Amino acid sequence: MKFRHLLIAASALAISFMTSCTNSTNGNADAVLENIHSRKSVRQYTEEPVSAEQIETLLRAAMAAPTAVNFQPWRFVVVSEREELDAMAEALPYAKMLKQAPLAIIVCGETTWFEGRENPFWQQDCSAATQNLLLAAEAIGLGAVWTAVYPDPERTQKVSEFLNLPSTVKPLCTIPIGHPAGENKPKDKWKPENIHYGKW
Repeated sequence: MKFRHLLIAASALAISFMTSCTNSTNGNADAVLENIHSRKSVRQYTEEPVSAEQIETLLRAAMAAPTAVNFQPWRFVVVSEREELDAMAEALPYAKMLKQAPLAIIVCGETTWFEGRENPFWQQDCSAATQNLLLAAEAIGLGAVWTAVYPDPERTQKVSEFLNLPSTVKPLCTIPIGHPAGENKPKDKWKPENIHYGKW
């Protein structure tokens, strides 16, 4: 009888543990999906600075992105000086919000690959890193927006000069970042008509 009670108790404990794990897994999945669907482009910010810990969180997330043959071509330039942000805002027509943002991270890519060949995947890899960074900003309560630099030759040249980039490193985008001012809502971009199964 005692053994039977122990067996029942053990079974109940196992079921409880499995249920807890399932709920935890579902909860994590829900949180990830909620973060993806909540991400939005934020262009207005408060004066509150972005902390060093938050910056590292963003960069760690960016560097967790997928990358061809694990080459990791991404390079990041973190700009927080007011004078530099204002100068970039003047030079970049689609990044005027830099005048208000306390921080910008410029995602760049190493364009040379193995044996000095041109890296054919740096744009894809750096784009994946950028998306990770934007999702991380959303997750920790920051606002951010992707403003394109490459392949526009004028913007690419201006940003490269501002940041004193090596000749083999190209700026993909500038991301203004800060604490959101006002209410920002994500856009519903779900369009089933853009989906094809099997063939077009």
